[in-house]
Amino acid sequence: MSWLRLAVRDFVIVHTLEVDLGPGFTALTGETGAGKSILIDALQLLLGGRAEAQLVREGANRAEVAGEFDIPPAAAAWLAEQGFDAAPGEPVLLRRTVDVQGRSRGWINGSAATAAQLRSLGEHLVDIHGQHAWQSLTRPDTVRELLDRYARLDTSALRAAWAAWRAAIAALESAEATQNTREAERERLQWQVDEVGRLAPGMDEWEDLNRQHARLAHAQTLIDAAQAALGALDGEEVNASRLIGQAIHTLRDQQHIEPRYGAIADALQQAQAQIDDACRDLQHQARHTELDPAALAALDERLSRWMGLARRYRCPPQELPQRWQDWQARLRALEQAADLDTLRAQVERTRQAFLAEAQAVSRQRQPAAERLSAAITEAMQGLGMAGGRFEVRLEPLPEPQASGLERVDFLVAGHPGVTPRPVGKVASGGELSRIALAIAVVTSQLGEAPTLIFDEVDSGIGGTVAHTVGRLMRRLGADRQVLAVTHLPQVAACAHHHLQVSKVQQGQAAVSQVTPLEGEARVEELARMLGGHSSDTSRAHARELLKV
Repeated sequence: MSWLRLAVRDFVIVHTLEVDLGPGFTALTGETGAGKSILIDALQLLLGGRAEAQLVREGANRAEVAGEFDIPPAAAAWLAEQGFDAAPGEPVLLRRTVDVQGRSRGWINGSAATAAQLRSLGEHLVDIHGQHAWQSLTRPDTVRELLDRYARLDTSALRAAWAAWRAAIAALESAEATQNTREAERERLQWQVDEVGRLAPGMDEWEDLNRQHARLAHAQTLIDAAQAALGALDGEEVNASRLIGQAIHTLRDQQHIEPRYGAIADALQQAQAQIDDACRDLQHQARHTELDPAALAALDERLSRWMGLARRYRCPPQELPQRWQDWQARLRALEQAADLDTLRAQVERTRQAFLAEAQAVSRQRQPAAERLSAAITEAMQGLGMAGGRFEVRLEPLPEPQASGLERVDFLVAGHPGVTPRPVGKVASGGELSRIALAIAVVTSQLGEAPTLIFDEVDSGIGGTVAHTVGRLMRRLGADRQVLAVTHLPQVAACAHHHLQVSKVQQGQAAVSQVTPLEGEARVEELARMLGGHSSDTSRAHARELLKV
């Protein structure tokens, strides 16, 4: 499982570049300014880093970076979850472009991907330790997260408990701050709810009331209309029913001469049946439509009250029931918010839940701090700090925080008999670099990413310590792919593979290129790194270094 290939086009000072990477430990060397770190920058862009127009090589329209990686199990699960196609056993292909306006696009296996998705996938593929890693050791959040990662500690439940506690506190404080205003609003709402409640308007009642009122108000007119229609259809001496009956009889007498008259008579017969149905309905309406002055007065009174309330609360009459229900819901919410005792109890419950989670986290952090202290102390012994001691100290906080009940500090004593002091107060830059390297070596084994990249983390060291660093890198390369950008020949000599970055002139522009080194070419590069120029002595020394 490893990073297999990187292709770069028109990136900073790179015109075109392809790099194939093998397993084990690979050293990347070159003169200052040749562009060693540009490859790391290109990789970071590919894995979701910030896109800027300045990354495009001058004179080009866009920069492009593509990479091919083996897929570790965690990355395969991520790809499946995100819906990206990934054939079993096949590498994953990533690609990203940036144009001169700073706009970027990304792809995973040919499907469009966001920078956040590239970044998330990249966490499963590559772990990068930068040359200024020691600076993060002075930041409390970073050192705490490092310890938690070393402890394999999941703090999501702790963060959720903290959020619940803070939300309960905020609800209580809001209720206390607005208690007087809320009480006045509650009284106003209660009065409105009670007033409209005496009417108790139904949600669909308004239209029904108006229909009932119209029927009662025009009852006599409706009765007269029904009776007049009945007379025209079947009650008068000359009416529609009788005339249609005569027409049917006449047509039946002649249908033996003209058969179509029979069809017309059939149609009239159907009309006769419909008239009979209409007459029955009109008789029913005439008998059951009643004059009810009392019911009409009751409807007048209810409609009048309804209209009055609608005018008072400035809403259409048909919206009054919904307005009443909204007031009731708001009143219930205010009454619940006014229950300060319940809110205080909720604060206490969530506080106790947070403290229980925080204490559980503390119980896991303490033994992990002891193990991490011992592991980094052991790594320091071979990095020119024999007798030095590293300590991960947990200091109780005066007040709980989202991260728990304690602050995590990194302390170091560079020599025997020296009291450990905070890492940020260690004066020597070389010591800081070596401590950061020791931490990187110890904690690099935590991650799941199959590829580790060390970008000049060996800055500030040399001599025997450099040999130790090289051996550490080679040892790491036995289990995972390791790429180190280094200026130390002792480190480069320990690598399984050696890549040289150089700057060459192409026309009016200087561009970077990468060359795999073997045999005498590698000896020449190590000799240059040893003495700034190649000589018989430096070449002999380089050959000795390669006998690892």
